[in-house]
Amino acid sequence: MSLEVEDVTKIARLARLEIKSGDVEHYASELSGILDFVDRLNAADTSAVTPMAHPLEQVQRLREDEVTETNQRELFQSIAPEVEDGLYLVPKVIE
Repeated sequence: MSLEVEDVTKIARLARLEIKSGDVEHYASELSGILDFVDRLNAADTSAVTPMAHPLEQVQRLREDEVTETNQRELFQSIAPEVEDGLYLVPKVIE
């Protein structure tokens, strides 16, 4: 997959990244190379490979679920800008 300069400019704008105009062509080339590599990986035949969660056959050791710190909610909420019924109030960001 090949990215054009316009694609990189649009992606940068959407991601709120500032890219110098002289570097856009370099980024387009580099990102196109990465996407080509991903396409090659996707083309590999993995039908005979058994999916696994970890490359080593290990079992995760779990610890007992126990309280290790004291409840400091009152302390933290005493310095919060707005609190109501034990909940932090924050400004609405999505309409």
